[in-house]
Parts: sequence; C-alpha cells; structure tokens
Amino acid sequence: MTEQLEKPFPPEDDDCCGGGACNPCVWDHYYAELQKWRIQQAKLREQEETSNP
Repeated sequence: MTEQLEKPFPPEDDDCCGGGACNPCVWDHYYAELQKWRIQQAKLREQEETSNP
C-alpha cells in the first residue's frame, strides 16, 4: 500500500496575491492536492468495502 496522504489545508488568506496572474496559483496547487487526497480516500473506502463484505 502506498503512503496515506494527509488532507491538505487551504492556503491562508495572505498566501494568495489576488491578482489572478500567478500560474499556478496557490489555490491551483491546493485543489490539485485535494483531488489526489479525495481519490486516495475513495480507493481506501473501496478496499475496506471489498475486504469487509
């Protein structure tokens, strides 16, 4: 099994410049990491369901 990811924390209010020109934005990174975490959580739930019928 791969290492379990920690749920990412959203950026602080002052981490984002609010200018909209950053590529990637701190929010882009947060949402990408959150998506990885959600996928991993879904896989873990699926594994639990199949191992505990």
